[in-house]
Amino acid sequence: MTGTACCAGSEPASNAGAIRENDLGEFTEQDWDGVLDVNLKGPFFLTQALLPYLRPSATPEHHATVVNTGSVGGLRIGPRATYSYAASRAGLHHLTGSLAKRLAAEHITVNAIAPGFLPSRLSPADDPAVLDAVSRQVPRGRPGSGSDITGAITYLASRAGEYVTGVVLPLEGGMCL
Repeated sequence: MTGTACCAGSEPASNAGAIRENDLGEFTEQDWDGVLDVNLKGPFFLTQALLPYLRPSATPEHHATVVNTGSVGGLRIGPRATYSYAASRAGLHHLTGSLAKRLAAEHITVNAIAPGFLPSRLSPADDPAVLDAVSRQVPRGRPGSGSDITGAITYLASRAGEYVTGVVLPLEGGMCL
């Protein structure tokens, strides 16, 4: 299990991640709770803790932004037995909309990105067989990259994304098609 949360400038980036994989009969309550604590509870309480900083910087002319990092695993059922991961990411997508609805009047937008396969500590990015399989499954023919994530977050946090709130933006190269 790994996780991070960061704040870049005045915009929080909720970028935490934990995953457990186990057979259904072997999946423990501790496995479940550990993943939901990081992937769902963490972003909620991070956003709550940052509200005193977001509210004063949000104006009708320039929004404040929260961008949660969900997952394509919250949009579709994947091949792995990662029950709590999928549920936590789907929950985070729904939480994003709930927070967006409540914070919009304060000029705070809340969105999420839903990356597909990207090299990370949570993925077997150094396995050539996995990279080959991903490249065959993704219409764009490659795994995602850090610049794909950066571009999407930059858009959502910029004036160009000011009218966008409550959106889960898939970043999966067409994998869900």
